Amino acid sequence: MKQAGIIIILIGLGLTLFTAFTFFTKEKVVDIGKLEITRDKPLHLNWSPLIGVAVMAVGGGVLWLSYRKQ
Repeated sequence: MKQAGIIIILIGLGLTLFTAFTFFTKEKVVDIGKLEITRDKPLHLNWSPLIGVAVMAVGGGVLWLSYRKQ
């Protein structure tokens, strides 16, 4: 239970520090017979740093409960 709490806190810290994620997908622009032109289309995934703080609070609660049960 303690390890799970620590892992959840670290995930929350990562979500707080890194508030965006960008990845690329291939998109067909032209497709004429043997000629095919594609481009990389960037897609952005953004979230609020408050989500990371909330996840850290949940991890802290799990950690606190694990110490309280001993």
